[in-house]
Amino acid sequence: MSTVTSGHEVLSYEGLKAFEGLAAAQGGEGRDLVNAPMIRHWCEAMGDRSTAYEGPDAIAPPTMLQAWTMPGLSGYADRSGPYDDLLRLLDGAGYTSVVATDCEQEYLRPLRPGDAITYDAVIESVSPLKTTKLGTGHFVTTRMDVRVGEEIAGTHRFRILKYAPAGRSPDSQKGDKAAAKKTRPRPVVNRDNAGFWDGVTHHRLLIQRCRGCETLRFPWLPGCNACGGQEWDTVEASGEGTVFSYVVMHHPPFPAFDPPYAVGLIELAEGVRIVSNVIGVPPDKVRIGMPVRLEFLRVDEELELPVFRALEGGEA
Repeated sequence: MSTVTSGHEVLSYEGLKAFEGLAAAQGGEGRDLVNAPMIRHWCEAMGDRSTAYEGPDAIAPPTMLQAWTMPGLSGYADRSGPYDDLLRLLDGAGYTSVVATDCEQEYLRPLRPGDAITYDAVIESVSPLKTTKLGTGHFVTTRMDVRVGEEIAGTHRFRILKYAPAGRSPDSQKGDKAAAKKTRPRPVVNRDNAGFWDGVTHHRLLIQRCRGCETLRFPWLPGCNACGGQEWDTVEASGEGTVFSYVVMHHPPFPAFDPPYAVGLIELAEGVRIVSNVIGVPPDKVRIGMPVRLEFLRVDEELELPVFRALEGGEA
């Protein structure tokens, strides 16, 4: 039997694995029916002007899947005993900090105003002990099945890291910082966006195009947010664009980056927008409307990223 220690209790990984498959939530009900006001607020916040979310045949944006299950400030009354027991066990072993790491959603049926949501969740996996820059701990993944009646509308996988914060001496922090400078966080590559990252490795910035209505979309999605079509191909971006909006990052410092640096929302010539770094000018010289051009920046031995260089004399 393998065990791990954290300076508190001794944990058996087999004991943690025993939680896999147990319920994380049972018999959950959405606090509200799927409704037009929430859809409108979501679309306004996201800047999504798709007509698919309006009118008598409106559907809800697929990415709202989790929103209909949220309990609000009252908290989850339907969370299961096994999930709470697992978190208490990790807390008792010293893994008292938590950070959400990623989520994945799969959409199987459009949600429409008036639909009543129910859901169940299961503890899908508990990882072996992992050491990260934040500290040492276990990744816990839950899978929520969202239903309308007996029909599954979608699934939502949510992963957290329960960890013990890393305690570093000043000398070790210097060494860790020097090592971290060599790598950036890795993008989450899944079946929905793998084609985009494959394009990046070949120095191509690919945009999805719906085969039904030919609407371009970015970031990559499993279906068209204009007509709902599931078939698509790609077009290669010309690389020309302008700064639609931007922010200059000063804090918090992160070892893989050198603040200050500019993060821009770039409107491509094709009409879609992408978030990326703006390079080639001091961060305080970036301006809305500034013309930029695509480049590919190798940030370490394994990773290249699309970035946008400000064109000389291109301030708006």
